Amino acid sequence: MTVELRPTPFEPFAELSRFHELMAEQRRSAGALATFIGTMRDFNEGDTVTRMTLEYYPGMTERQLAAIVETAKARWQLIDALVIHRVGEVWPGDPIVLVGVWSTHRAAAFDACRYLMEELKSRAPFWKKEALGVGERWVSCNTPGYSSCG
Repeated sequence: MTVELRPTPFEPFAELSRFHELMAEQRRSAGALATFIGTMRDFNEGDTVTRMTLEYYPGMTERQLAAIVETAKARWQLIDALVIHRVGEVWPGDPIVLVGVWSTHRAAAFDACRYLMEELKSRAPFWKKEALGVGERWVSCNTPGYSSCG
Protein backbone atom coordinates (compact mmCIF):
# COMPACT_ATOMS: atom_id res chain seq x y z
CA MET A 1 0.00 0.00 0.00
CA THR A 2 1.55 3.29 -1.09
CA VAL A 3 0.60 6.86 -0.16
CA GLU A 4 2.47 9.79 -1.69
CA LEU A 5 2.08 13.56 -1.54
CA ARG A 6 3.49 15.33 -4.59
CA PRO A 7 4.41 19.01 -4.93
CA THR A 8 4.78 18.62 -8.71
CA PRO A 9 2.40 17.49 -11.47
CA PHE A 10 2.05 13.77 -12.19
CA GLU A 11 0.59 11.70 -15.01
CA PRO A 12 -1.95 9.29 -13.49
CA PHE A 13 -1.82 6.59 -16.15
CA ALA A 14 1.99 6.48 -16.09
CA GLU A 15 1.85 6.18 -12.28
CA LEU A 16 -0.65 3.31 -12.49
CA SER A 17 1.50 1.52 -15.06
CA ARG A 18 4.68 2.02 -13.00
CA PHE A 19 3.00 0.77 -9.82
CA HIS A 20 1.45 -2.20 -11.64
CA GLU A 21 4.93 -3.24 -12.82
CA LEU A 22 6.32 -2.92 -9.28
CA MET A 23 3.64 -5.30 -8.01
CA ALA A 24 5.52 -8.12 -9.80
CA GLU A 25 3.98 -11.51 -8.95
CA GLN A 26 1.14 -9.95 -6.92
CA ARG A 27 -0.47 -8.65 -10.08
CA ARG A 28 -1.12 -12.24 -11.21
CA SER A 29 -3.83 -12.45 -8.51
CA ALA A 30 -5.41 -9.14 -9.43
CA GLY A 31 -8.66 -9.68 -11.26
CA ALA A 32 -9.65 -6.05 -10.88
CA LEU A 33 -8.18 -2.56 -10.74
CA ALA A 34 -10.53 0.30 -9.82
CA THR A 35 -9.27 3.85 -10.18
CA PHE A 36 -10.33 7.38 -9.47
CA ILE A 37 -8.57 10.42 -10.88
CA GLY A 38 -9.61 13.82 -9.58
CA THR A 39 -8.67 16.92 -11.55
CA MET A 40 -8.93 20.61 -10.81
CA ARG A 41 -11.94 22.41 -12.28
CA ASP A 42 -11.76 26.02 -13.45
CA PHE A 43 -14.89 26.94 -11.47
CA ASN A 44 -16.40 26.47 -8.02
CA GLU A 45 -19.51 27.87 -6.38
CA GLY A 46 -20.34 29.77 -9.57
CA ASP A 47 -16.97 31.56 -9.74
CA THR A 48 -14.02 31.17 -12.10
CA VAL A 49 -11.01 29.63 -10.35
CA THR A 50 -7.60 30.34 -11.91
CA ARG A 51 -5.49 28.20 -9.56
CA MET A 52 -5.64 26.45 -6.23
CA THR A 53 -3.13 26.02 -3.44
CA LEU A 54 -3.34 22.80 -1.44
CA GLU A 55 -1.80 23.05 2.01
CA TYR A 56 -1.30 20.14 4.38
CA TYR A 57 0.18 19.28 7.74
CA PRO A 58 3.43 17.37 7.01
CA GLY A 59 3.57 14.05 8.80
CA MET A 60 -0.03 14.20 10.02
CA THR A 61 -1.55 14.13 6.54
CA GLU A 62 0.51 11.14 5.44
CA ARG A 63 -0.36 9.26 8.65
CA GLN A 64 -4.06 9.98 8.22
CA LEU A 65 -4.01 8.80 4.60
CA ALA A 66 -2.12 5.64 5.59
CA ALA A 67 -4.70 4.96 8.34
CA ILE A 68 -7.53 5.32 5.80
CA VAL A 69 -5.79 2.85 3.48
CA GLU A 70 -5.22 0.39 6.36
CA THR A 71 -8.92 0.57 7.26
CA ALA A 72 -9.84 -0.25 3.65
CA LYS A 73 -7.35 -3.11 3.66
CA ALA A 74 -8.98 -4.55 6.80
CA ARG A 75 -12.49 -4.15 5.38
CA TRP A 76 -11.94 -5.56 1.87
CA GLN A 77 -9.61 -8.19 0.48
CA LEU A 78 -7.17 -5.94 -1.33
CA ILE A 79 -4.00 -6.94 -3.08
CA ASP A 80 -2.61 -3.41 -3.13
CA ALA A 81 -3.54 0.26 -3.24
CA LEU A 82 -1.96 3.46 -4.50
CA VAL A 83 -2.90 6.98 -3.38
CA ILE A 84 -1.12 10.01 -4.84
CA HIS A 85 -2.25 13.52 -3.87
CA ARG A 86 -0.94 16.87 -5.04
CA VAL A 87 0.09 19.63 -2.66
CA GLY A 88 1.15 23.19 -3.46
CA GLU A 89 -0.05 25.09 -6.51
CA VAL A 90 -2.44 23.30 -8.87
CA TRP A 91 -3.86 24.63 -12.14
CA PRO A 92 -7.15 23.88 -13.93
CA GLY A 93 -6.95 20.52 -15.68
CA ASP A 94 -4.13 19.24 -13.44
CA PRO A 95 -4.65 15.88 -11.74
CA ILE A 96 -5.01 16.41 -7.98
CA VAL A 97 -5.57 12.88 -6.73
CA LEU A 98 -5.14 9.33 -7.95
CA VAL A 99 -6.58 6.33 -6.13
CA GLY A 100 -5.91 2.85 -7.50
CA VAL A 101 -7.10 -0.35 -5.83
CA TRP A 102 -6.15 -3.86 -6.91
CA SER A 103 -8.24 -6.81 -5.76
CA THR A 104 -9.09 -10.32 -6.81
CA HIS A 105 -12.68 -9.30 -7.62
CA ARG A 106 -14.32 -6.13 -8.93
CA ALA A 107 -16.77 -5.56 -6.06
CA ALA A 108 -13.98 -5.15 -3.50
CA ALA A 109 -11.97 -2.95 -5.87
CA PHE A 110 -14.92 -0.65 -6.64
CA ASP A 111 -16.07 -0.42 -3.03
CA ALA A 112 -12.61 0.17 -1.59
CA CYS A 113 -11.75 2.78 -4.24
CA ARG A 114 -14.92 4.74 -3.47
CA TYR A 115 -14.32 4.41 0.26
CA LEU A 116 -10.73 5.66 -0.02
CA MET A 117 -11.75 8.69 -2.05
CA GLU A 118 -14.66 9.65 0.20
CA GLU A 119 -12.61 9.21 3.38
CA LEU A 120 -9.74 11.19 1.89
CA LYS A 121 -12.11 14.07 1.04
CA SER A 122 -13.74 14.09 4.47
CA ARG A 123 -10.91 13.15 6.88
CA ALA A 124 -7.49 13.98 5.45
CA PRO A 125 -6.06 17.29 6.66
CA PHE A 126 -5.81 19.32 3.45
CA TRP A 127 -6.70 22.99 3.10
CA LYS A 128 -7.63 24.51 -0.25
CA LYS A 129 -7.23 28.14 -1.20
CA GLU A 130 -8.74 29.18 -4.53
CA ALA A 131 -7.45 32.08 -6.61
CA LEU A 132 -10.40 33.78 -8.28
CA GLY A 133 -10.59 36.48 -10.93
CA VAL A 134 -10.65 38.92 -8.01
CA GLY A 135 -9.03 37.81 -4.76
CA GLU A 136 -8.70 34.48 -3.02
CA ARG A 137 -10.79 32.36 -0.69
CA TRP A 138 -10.43 29.28 1.47
CA VAL A 139 -12.71 26.38 0.55
CA SER A 140 -14.79 25.47 3.57
CA CYS A 141 -16.73 22.51 2.14
CA ASN A 142 -15.97 19.77 -0.35
CA THR A 143 -18.27 19.15 -3.26
CA PRO A 144 -20.91 16.50 -2.51
CA GLY A 145 -20.02 12.84 -2.52
CA TYR A 146 -21.12 10.24 -0.01
CA SER A 147 -19.54 12.43 2.65
CA SER A 148 -20.27 16.13 2.34
CA CYS A 149 -20.78 19.05 4.66
CA GLY A 150 -24.06 20.58 5.00
